[in-house]
Amino acid sequence: MSSSAVKNPSTRPLSLGVIFLTLYIDLIGFSIIFPLGPDLLSYYLSTDGHDGVLGWLVQHTDAAAQWLGKDQNFAIVLFGGVISSFFSILQFIFAPFWGSVSDRCGRRSVLLLTVAGTAFGYLVWIVSGSFWLFLLSRIVSGAFSGNLSVATAAVADVTSREERSKAMGLVGAAFGLGLITGPAIGAFTAHVNLLERFPELARWGVNPFSVPALLAFVLCLVNLVWITAKFRETLPADTRRQSREPRLRNPLKAILGLENVAVRRANLVAFVYSIAFVGMESALTFLAALRFGYTARENGILLGFLGLCAVVTQGYIVRKLLKQMPETRVLSWGLIASVVGLLCIGLAPQPWLVFVGLAALALGSGFVNPASTGLISLYSGPEEQGRVLGIFRSLGSLTRAFTPVLAGAAFWLFGSASVFLIGAGCTVLALALSWTLPQPQK
Repeated sequence: MSSSAVKNPSTRPLSLGVIFLTLYIDLIGFSIIFPLGPDLLSYYLSTDGHDGVLGWLVQHTDAAAQWLGKDQNFAIVLFGGVISSFFSILQFIFAPFWGSVSDRCGRRSVLLLTVAGTAFGYLVWIVSGSFWLFLLSRIVSGAFSGNLSVATAAVADVTSREERSKAMGLVGAAFGLGLITGPAIGAFTAHVNLLERFPELARWGVNPFSVPALLAFVLCLVNLVWITAKFRETLPADTRRQSREPRLRNPLKAILGLENVAVRRANLVAFVYSIAFVGMESALTFLAALRFGYTARENGILLGFLGLCAVVTQGYIVRKLLKQMPETRVLSWGLIASVVGLLCIGLAPQPWLVFVGLAALALGSGFVNPASTGLISLYSGPEEQGRVLGIFRSLGSLTRAFTPVLAGAAFWLFGSASVFLIGAGCTVLALALSWTLPQPQK
C-alpha cells in the first residue's frame, strides 16, 4: 500500500469521493466551451476579424485553404483547430510542472492555486469583448490547467497498489460525466445573451458568450470552496522531501528523459492511442453531418451516447474486470475493441452502425485509460506520482495540440472515412507496443 494509505486508512473513502467531485466540477467548467467553438469564431471574426492577432491568423488560414484548393469553410475549420491546439500546447508545457510542484509542496495547495488561476482565466473570458482578451483567457486557463494531473496523483496517494487501476476507473468516470454535463450546459446557455437585455454592458467587455463563461467561473469558485473545506492533504511530508526540485523545463526532454523503461513504453502506448481517439473526436460530428445529415441536436445525442457509455464502462465494468485480470490484458482487450469501433464508424453505411462503433469505442477507451494510467502509476515510486502522471497528461495534451488540425485536413482532403481508418491503424500499432509491457508488482 502507499504510505499515505497506511498512515490514514480511515480517510480513504472520503478522499476518493472528494477527488471525484473535484475532477467532476473542474471538467464541467472546462468543457462548457466545447459546443461554442463555431459561434465563438463567427463572433470574433465579425468584430475584429481583420485586425491584430486575429487578422493575422485569418490571413494565414485563408492562404492555407487556398493552397489546398479548399473554400472558406475549410479555413474556418482549420482556424478552429489552431485555437484548440494553442490551449493544448499550454497544457502540454505546464502539466508536468504542476505535477512536480505537487510532489514537492503537496496536492492540496497546488490544487487551490491551479483552480484559482483557472477561475481568473474564466473571469477574463466574461469580459472578452475583443479577441485578444479571449486569447488571454485561454492562455491563463491553459497555464493553470495542471489540476487534472494533480488530482489524479492524489488518487495514487490514497489507494493501495492492488486498488490503483480500479480507482483510476473512477477518474475516468468523472471525466465522462463532466464531459457530458459541461457541453450540455454550454449549449443551453449559449442562447442567453446579456447584451440583448443590458446593451450598456458592452462597454465592460460583456459579450454574447459571457453567461457560459460566468457559469464556468462560478463552478471554479465552488470547487475552491469544496477543496478548502473537504480536501485533506494526501501526500505525507516525508514523501514530499524525497521528490525532485520542480522546474519548468522542456516537456519533450522531461518525457524522453524518463529513466524507467516501462513508464516510457506505457506512455508511448497511451500517446499513439490518444492520436486515434482525438482524431475520432475531431471528425465524428463532421462525418455524421456530411454522411447522414445530422444537425447539432442529433450530434449532441451522438456525443451524449458516447459519454454515457464511457461512464458505465469506466465507473463499473472496468472496475469489475480489473479484479479478474491484470492491467496489461485489460489494456490489450481495450485496444482490440477500439479497432473494431473505429472501423465500424469509419465504414458505417447507416447511422445505427455508428452507434455500435461508438459503444465498442467507449468500451475500448474505458479499458485503455484506467489500465494505462494505473500501469504508469504502478511502475513509478510514491515520491514521483505527480511528475510522472503530469507527463502522462502532458502527452495527452500534445495529441490534442496537433491531431485536430491533421484530422481536419485528412477529413477534407481524403474523405470522411480516412480519419477513422488511420486511427484504427494507430490503435493496431499501440496494441503491438502494449505486448512489450511488463506486469507490475503489487
